[in-house]
Amino acid sequence: ASLARMRSSVRSRLAPPFNSLNVLKNSISLIGMAGSGKSSLGWKIASRLGCEFIDSDRVMEATYATNLQLILDDKGQDKFKAIEEEVILSIQFNQTILATGGSVVLSRKAMNHLKKFSEIFYLEVSYKNILKRISDFETRGFIKDSNQTFEQAYKERKAIYSKYADHIVGNNETEDEAINKILSIMNN
Repeated sequence: ASLARMRSSVRSRLAPPFNSLNVLKNSISLIGMAGSGKSSLGWKIASRLGCEFIDSDRVMEATYATNLQLILDDKGQDKFKAIEEEVILSIQFNQTILATGGSVVLSRKAMNHLKKFSEIFYLEVSYKNILKRISDFETRGFIKDSNQTFEQAYKERKAIYSKYADHIVGNNETEDEAINKILSIMNN
């Protein structure tokens, strides 16, 4: 299945054109831990702005006709990361809101692509709230070292997300608050 067919277009003729916003780049990439709200916020932001929405995890799942955990189990961590990188590098940004997989930051090449073509927003969520939102990381397709706890992986990733972020937005309260923060940053 082609990437174009995997994309969820939410452009609307009634929505204001995205290029009317004061943004250096006309696309946004959302990064953060599993459970940080990348997919749900991304969809809502795209709907508000009349932009295309892409969820890279869903593209991977559609390409392999299975869920992320089974891709990880079947292919292993290195191949999973290579697949994720390939999906990211295939995205052609044009008024696009991208929800990335949580491990995208493990690929410098993928992150350089995102940096080049989009504003990167790190959705920062406390570890406590991640645990409330995600009941079982074992079935989530979550990459971590075998000797690492999820909390250790969270702390390690937090530093990497911050490193790549153009903007850091907390998403510990309501989705609307995080969306309004993102839109406010984009409009300034």
